[in-house]
Amino acid sequence: MSIVVVGTVAFDTVEAPWGRAERVIGGSATYFSLAASHFTPVKLVAVVGADFLAEHRAILEDRGVDLEGLIVKSSGKTFFWHGRYGEDPNERETLCTELNVFERFRPELPASYCSSRWLFLGNIDPDIQINVLDQVEGRPFVGCDTMNFWIERKPESLARLLRRIDILFVNDGEVRQLSGRKNLVLAARDILEMGPRALVIKKGEHGAFLFTKDFRFFAPAYPLSEVLDPTGAGDSFAGGFMGYLASAPSVDERHLRRAMIYGTITASYACESFSVERLRGLTDKHIAGRFAELVDLVKIELD
Repeated sequence: MSIVVVGTVAFDTVEAPWGRAERVIGGSATYFSLAASHFTPVKLVAVVGADFLAEHRAILEDRGVDLEGLIVKSSGKTFFWHGRYGEDPNERETLCTELNVFERFRPELPASYCSSRWLFLGNIDPDIQINVLDQVEGRPFVGCDTMNFWIERKPESLARLLRRIDILFVNDGEVRQLSGRKNLVLAARDILEMGPRALVIKKGEHGAFLFTKDFRFFAPAYPLSEVLDPTGAGDSFAGGFMGYLASAPSVDERHLRRAMIYGTITASYACESFSVERLRGLTDKHIAGRFAELVDLVKIELD
């Protein structure tokens, strides 16, 4: 079953002690699409400028991503982000952000997208996310990302949004900011009362938690010997999670747990190269192999 993703397609420049990548493709919708496309068809909604060339489109088209919803503004430039990592890949400094054509982007879903039963809202203004929800038919299964900027600047809009989604993806700092609690268990309980059916708390190299009102689950991060670029890890996690879930026969505890593992796996691959190069080269065999490794990693024998 296909999934619609609304977010950013961007160019990134990434600096790190172990290398540099200059104006490579990035953005939340890009990472999500490439990860999710290994499980289900993806329809992308975003905006780019005239500098987004055929070679850049091919990165998404090669994975079968439907680009009917990708708007090209011939008079502007694509969203650009420049960041620097230190020796600790968990520490990131933003050196430059240029919104460019994204600054005035107001997504309009193509008619063929409006009936999709699966939707992911990337990290953008919650008012825009609500506007997208108003365009879809019926009640799709909705995943959503947000960040500290929107939690601080638009709490009322975010509260309205949370009442209309199924799964919220945030990191541990954002959970504490949104709930006002330091304890993640209590914070998760409060956020679930705000509306979502499930909450995924991303903790980087320390794994991720899934909370629902009925059960909790923890997925460890896949242990990597080298992390080159963690820029799109969170969006790749959401892509693997939502992509698998959209392909599953039901949304129940078993499949939610498996979705967590697939999210962990796609995030780990995203970290192994600058930009999306590792995600582009993935095969079903790669994913299945790492799934088996991760399951074996946490397996225990009980007497």
